[in-house]
Amino acid sequence: MFQIGGLVVFCGLLAQTTALLDTLPLPLDQTLLSDGTPAQDLSPTDLAGSLTDALSNGLLSEGLLGILENLPLLNILKTGGGTSGGLLEGLLGKVTSVVPLLNNIIDIKITNPQLLELGLVQSPEGHRLYVTIPLGINLNVNTLLVGRLLKLAVKLNITAEILAVKNEQGKIHLVLGDCIHSPWSLQISLLNGFAPLPVQSLVSSILNEVLPELVQGEVCPLVNGVLSQLDVTLVHSIADLLIHGLEFVIKV
Repeated sequence: MFQIGGLVVFCGLLAQTTALLDTLPLPLDQTLLSDGTPAQDLSPTDLAGSLTDALSNGLLSEGLLGILENLPLLNILKTGGGTSGGLLEGLLGKVTSVVPLLNNIIDIKITNPQLLELGLVQSPEGHRLYVTIPLGINLNVNTLLVGRLLKLAVKLNITAEILAVKNEQGKIHLVLGDCIHSPWSLQISLLNGFAPLPVQSLVSSILNEVLPELVQGEVCPLVNGVLSQLDVTLVHSIADLLIHGLEFVIKV
């Protein structure tokens, strides 16, 4: 009889303890799961990889490669963006020995545009992301006198800042913050050509002046458009973690 009574008391204590545990707040990860978000969506590797894949696919579907291939580089070089005499003429004046050659440039053809693997870094406080968008193109510089003068390989990184914000209805979403070309990321290398070093240096100087801002002006609006089209579940998962300042981008 005593054993049965002790068992009843034990069961009562166990029921009270279980009820008490049910009233305690869930850990943050389980709280996020309680709204129906699949567990695998909250994996840091999955979230970061899904975001970069979505951004990369979105940029390609929005015609990024075609935009790069059709950059009006020659027009900008000759007009200097509307400045008197043009940027090309102004820079050519610094190296008079190559003026006759470069004044005969008839075409700068862009080939082999590439979107390389995107990089993702989270800010130290965890509330924002920085996406590195590495781009590559080849430039064929042709002149009237000698045909192909230079063939150059160009690489440039665009860095887009992504923030999580709440609207008036309390819904969180991702928006584009700063979007700039990464300082010192422009790399120009000679693939082939026979132009003398002064000519190569001058062409590189011209590209440094105009190409980064030209690419930035074309790519950043695409990034903004892609963000607005991302999957709602992915956006909610990432934005919720950013709002709470949680680290989910694995640093390699």
